[in-house]
Amino acid sequence: MAGKPFASSADISAKQQTLEVLAEGVYALTAEGDPNVGAIEGEDFLVCFEALATPTAARDWLAELRKHTDKPVKYLVLSHYHAVRVLGASAFDAEVIVAHENTRRLIAERGEQDWASEFGRMPRLFKDPGSIPGLTWPTATFTDRFTIDLGGDRGDLVLQYCGLGHTAGDIVAWLPLQKILFAGDLVEAQAALYTGDAFHRDWAAATLDNVASFGAEQLVGGRGAVARGAEAVSAAIEQTRGFLTTMIEHVGAVQERGGTLKEAFEATHTALAPKFGHWPIFEHCLPFDVARLWDELSGTDWPVIWTAERDRQVWDLLQT
Repeated sequence: MAGKPFASSADISAKQQTLEVLAEGVYALTAEGDPNVGAIEGEDFLVCFEALATPTAARDWLAELRKHTDKPVKYLVLSHYHAVRVLGASAFDAEVIVAHENTRRLIAERGEQDWASEFGRMPRLFKDPGSIPGLTWPTATFTDRFTIDLGGDRGDLVLQYCGLGHTAGDIVAWLPLQKILFAGDLVEAQAALYTGDAFHRDWAAATLDNVASFGAEQLVGGRGAVARGAEAVSAAIEQTRGFLTTMIEHVGAVQERGGTLKEAFEATHTALAPKFGHWPIFEHCLPFDVARLWDELSGTDWPVIWTAERDRQVWDLLQT
């Protein structure tokens, strides 16, 4: 594993974006393992889910969406605080930017550091970084549930907090009539998990149980293909759970025998690589995943802030 380029810094190839119509007025944009985004039409407005890394990147997405609808964006929903999900928000000109109250807390606590960290790890996603006007701040927050009446016979869009997971503030967006769930990074479909700010044990248990309880028949995860059909949705959720439980098992075993962080990384890599190693961003994520889980199992409940400097230290220790 020596000599690997830092994180995704060497990933410079463009990914093919695909706009999918999941139901009337319900859209997802997937991009071969790049972050997914979505949109839902209300009677006379749009709800957009996720904002991408820069306003310029977001405007490209909006240009595709405008081939289907010219309704104004009333709500922009942010599933969590990570820079590649939120810094493009100004392009949407949304009346309301909605997030969980913990997401607001995390932006205040570590938004600047996360911006620098993610730009260093994934520079290709930051198309025209000079277009970013600053940190994105939600204008409406909630603790458990936030319901948007879509108008007419379109029903509701339910924003729900399912528990500690990928971060402390992840939310999902649920369309009960269509049985479509936008799960953000709480679920990945054939893409590796980033868990550097995660609460692994909660996520692998109660939080994913809550996600599964919706009974979705289509699921848009944070990355990867749309899961279509109840069986595919269940498989995506269980793939995510399996990644987490395998990490917990192997990092925990190394800790229990008094081993090192490096040994924990190597044991976890060996265990995960046969099933997950060919999926997007696996090598990028795993050092940061294991470092966070090591801290968590050592008693550090709240994730340590990732800075550009800490990123390099962990990468140099574990991936070289």
